[in-house]
Parts: sequence; structure tokens; C-alpha cells
Amino acid sequence: MVQHDGDRPEPAGAGAPSCPAGAGPTEDAAQPGPITEWPALPGPLRARLAEIAATALGGMTPPDVPAPLRRFAKFTPAKRARLGASALVGRLESDPVFRAAVVAWWAEHRPGELELPDAASGTAPASPEVPAADDLLPAPVDTLDAAAVALLTGDPLASRRVAQAERTSDLAALRAERDEALAKVDKLTAELERARAELTDERERAATVVSDRESEYQQMRRRVSDQGAKLRAAVDARDTLEAEVRRLRAGSDDRLAAVQAELDAERDRAAAERRRADAAAREVGVARRAAREARKADEVRLELLLDTIGGAVTGLRRELDVGAGGPRPADLVADGSGDGTGHGRAGVPVDGLAALDTLLGMPSMHLIVDGYNVSKTGYPDLPLADQRTRLVTQLGALAARTGVEVTVVFDGAAVVAASGRGARGVRVLFSDPGVLADDVVRDLVAAEPRGRTLLVATSDQEVVRSVRRRGAHTVPSAVLLRRLG
Repeated sequence: MVQHDGDRPEPAGAGAPSCPAGAGPTEDAAQPGPITEWPALPGPLRARLAEIAATALGGMTPPDVPAPLRRFAKFTPAKRARLGASALVGRLESDPVFRAAVVAWWAEHRPGELELPDAASGTAPASPEVPAADDLLPAPVDTLDAAAVALLTGDPLASRRVAQAERTSDLAALRAERDEALAKVDKLTAELERARAELTDERERAATVVSDRESEYQQMRRRVSDQGAKLRAAVDARDTLEAEVRRLRAGSDDRLAAVQAELDAERDRAAAERRRADAAAREVGVARRAAREARKADEVRLELLLDTIGGAVTGLRRELDVGAGGPRPADLVADGSGDGTGHGRAGVPVDGLAALDTLLGMPSMHLIVDGYNVSKTGYPDLPLADQRTRLVTQLGALAARTGVEVTVVFDGAAVVAASGRGARGVRVLFSDPGVLADDVVRDLVAAEPRGRTLLVATSDQEVVRSVRRRGAHTVPSAVLLRRLG
């Protein structure tokens, strides 16, 4: 800010008239005191005061910043002046301490930018009189800065400087409006000249267009005349073609009638063929029904023959008392009523799948399985209950595939509660407490009648030797597991 001089009136006695003799200075000639309330500020002056306060606020220590303005201290000076203008100007007007702090910051950090003659000290001029007219105040380079300095330093002439700044701002606004109006006039003048040039061009183009349209009109007249001649020729050709069409249509009607007669004859022949086909289909249906009835009669006769044979077999079984539905030998062993007679010939070992399949294919074969001996060989990591379930399931599949009688025996000593029901076609037995499953296997072999083929699956050599002496064949657990898998 530029420092301004000559803004104060001259002191009394330096060219000012003196008071009459014997009389003191009047009340109107008294020195004005410091300003205590700011007048209404124009917008540019408020903005300038906000800029001054915002610049100083950023350099103050936190204790020197008033509480209402601390939220603006973290902003940049420009943003602080824009967002906190009302708060900053209001604080400058109402808080002399903050106003003095702002003046002191400018005096310390930017000396000479915020001063007027006799304003830095904040004292009134020494003259006892104050000029009555604003014209006595010389116009500074920047009236906004002068008015701001006067308000901040408490200059008694602050109101006049504010008024001078407002008039200067109004004059600047009027000059800006005048310049803007002159610019608009120049712009409108240029637009008028351009419009005049465009109008001249349009007139020339219109004259050219009229001339072109006239020649186009003449060309169109010639083309219309040519088109009229062509149209008359086309009408004559159309009349000729219509006559030819009428002639051809008369001939086509005769050919169409002949074709329609042929079509009707073909339809009659097709209807006759459909009737013959329907008759043939009915005959085929009658033949099929007759064949079904003949086949049904043959089936009835065959069923009667089978019933007669079945009745004869049933009567023979009843007469010979064979297969009367009594218990099997293994069921008797399960009830503890086996006689232990055993077999005469010794059994043989079965070491391969081929020999095993041969024995399983023999009629009335009875497969006896040492349960835990086989399951612990095949899947020892499973719990005993899961071993039993898996083995019985696999044996059920084998029984369904081969039709052999299958009995599996488990030790019952460690079984608290176990179901005796096995898979379909598999008999599941548990030894009594104190009785080994090996003994139950021996009893099953001993209970079978002489001549029946028996196969014991176990790897217990003691059991193998004892059942072979009774005539049963033996197969190792591993070979049976290979067949089950």
C-alpha cells in the first residue's frame, strides 16, 4: 500500500484565521474526536478490510487470534478473506484489541504499507479546526486503502475518507458502466455493419438465385413438354398391352379350365386310392387282432400246461416230503440243535479266482464266512460296526449275483447291541458269550448233510484244517475280498 501525505489539515496559525480577541474557539471549530462507530461501508471497502485482516490473521500467534476467527486461521489468505469477510470486518469494527493487533502486524511485517500522515500514532492533528468541506482532503492514489487505514487507526476523518472511497468506487463503477456501454455500442455497430454487408450479399445472391430459377424454369418447361410426349407414348403402349393381356387372358381361361378338369380327375383318383388304403389298413388291423388272439390262446394253453406240470411237481414233493419249507442246516446250528455228523471226504483249498468262481457256480453251494477274519484283512482301519456293514453289503451283492447261500459269523463277545439282519440273501450270526466264532463255523460245517458243497472263507489255519477234515473247501480271506471288490 502506498503511503500518502497531505491528508491532514494544516494546524491553526498556519494560514487559518484566528479567533476574535477576548473570545475562545467556538464549539463548531473544536477538533473532532476519534471515530467510535464505523459508518456504512461500501462493498469494495469491506472487501479491502477483509483482505487486510485475513493477511494479518495468518501471521498472528494462536493466543492473539479471537476465538470466533480461529476456524478461518487454517485457510489460505484468499480463501480466508472470501469465506470469513463478514466475521473479519465485524471483528475489526467491534474489537479494538484485534484492530490494534492487525495494525501492529502490518507495522512489523510490512512497514510503510498501512500508514497515513499522523495516522500511525492514532492521534488527532494539532489544528484546532477541521475543514468543513471534503474538497480540502487531497485524493490519495488509492482511496480504498486510505479509508481502510483511517478506520483501522481511528482517524477522525475516517467518515470523510469512507465517503470519498464510496464516491470513488461509484465513479469507477460509472466509468466501468460507461466503458461497457461504449463496448456494447462498438459491438452493435460492428454487428450492424456486418448485417448490412450480409444484406448486400443476400441481395446479390437473391438476384443470382432469381436468374438461376428463371433458367431452371425454362428447363423445367422443356422437360415437362418432353415428359408429356413420353407420357402420351406410354399411354398408347399401355393400351396396346391391355389389349394383348385381354387376348392372353381369354386363352388362359381355356387352359385353366382344362387344368382344373385334370385336377378334379386326379382328386377323384386320389380319393379312390385313399379308400383302398383305408380298406387295406382295416384288413391289416383285423389280421393283427386275429394274430394277437391266436397268440393269447397259445399262451393260455402253455400256462395251463405249466400249471399242470407245477401241480405234478408239488404233488410229488408232498408225496416224497422233500422241500417242505423246513429249516436249513445252518438255521439249526443257529438254534443250537445241530447233530455234528460232518462229511466223509476232506475238502480242498481254493487259491485262485477261477477255482472260486467254479465253486460259486455249483448248485446248492453254501458259503460260510469267518466275518472278522475277512473284514480285518480287507479294511482294518474301519470301526468293527462299519466293517460288519461293509462286508455284509458286499456278500449280499455276491449272493444276488451267484444265487449261493451265504452265512457270515462274527464274534459276539464285544458286541453290545447288533442287528442279526443282514443284506438280502445273507444270514448273519453272532456267537454266544464265551463261544468263539471259529466254533460256530465248525458247527455250521458239521450240520450240513453229506454230499452238499461247502466253502469256508477264512485265513485261520486251525479253522482251515478242522473244516477240511469234515469235507468243506476253504478259500483265503484275501481271495474272497478280491472277488467281492
